[in-house]
Amino acid sequence: MHTDAAPIAAIDIGGTKIAAALVSSGGRLLTRTQRPTPAASDGETVLGAVLDALDELATAPGWSEVRALGVGSAGPVDISRGTVSPVNIPGWRGFPITERLSAHPAAKGLPVVLAGDGIAIAAAEHRFGAAQPYDNALCMVVSTGVGGGLILNGELHTGPTGNAGHIGHITVDLNGEPCPCGSRGCVEQLASGTAIARYALRSGWRPAAQDASAVAVAASARAGDPIALAAYERAGQALAAAIAATATLVELDAVVIGGGVAQVGDLLLDPLRAHLRTYAALPFAAGITVHRALLGTDAGLVGAAAVAMGA
Repeated sequence: MHTDAAPIAAIDIGGTKIAAALVSSGGRLLTRTQRPTPAASDGETVLGAVLDALDELATAPGWSEVRALGVGSAGPVDISRGTVSPVNIPGWRGFPITERLSAHPAAKGLPVVLAGDGIAIAAAEHRFGAAQPYDNALCMVVSTGVGGGLILNGELHTGPTGNAGHIGHITVDLNGEPCPCGSRGCVEQLASGTAIARYALRSGWRPAAQDASAVAVAASARAGDPIALAAYERAGQALAAAIAATATLVELDAVVIGGGVAQVGDLLLDPLRAHLRTYAALPFAAGITVHRALLGTDAGLVGAAAVAMGA
């Protein structure tokens, strides 16, 4: 018989990686596995990678005590239908992830709880991390894409379909590049890891050792490369504009930034804070505190589990 202290199984699905873990009731990862996301493949191939990770997780000690399966996915998602349509995984459009996982032998009998990756990081950081002291916070993931989730009046705010706080697709450049979401000038097109590397390359930056990632751009920026520095300045400015717009709409105390790109620290956060002082000009929006996520790149897993704990 499961108890409230029994672990939660969690899956975090992103455009670059698929991670799975058993998570304790206190938010600690008990065991973890990871696969690359075959994002350019068809939907069944992507599902195969997810199920492969789940099957490995099901061999871990403690699996028999698991009480639920939490799934955090890049969005958009539709929690009312149990479907996902990640912008960065074109093979999944309205993909019935909840139904397919529920039917898989390893998950038989487990409630499957779906959340967008931004909602997941918000749940994780509010329950266990940097957003704990705040009743009104925006928690963001800046990685292959840009997502977010909101804590309002001390509660996780999902919206009817589970996409509230999906800040990566706020337009911050009216004449900006078309976005795969169908809009243009989205935050994700300026501030994601992919966008940072793309901008640097287009501006004349040349990577060492054929590594054209945002991590490599960060290394060049720390060495004083002006193009690399400009790429992170641009990303910080885009994030600041979107955060200020969100704060103006719903009034925020804090923003928490997580995801792989956020691991560069002040290289991104310094320009973000500087531009936020300009964009968040109205008295009720000014003074937002900016924090790095405490749960690092595992926030998606902890958050998927946290959402399942609260379901």
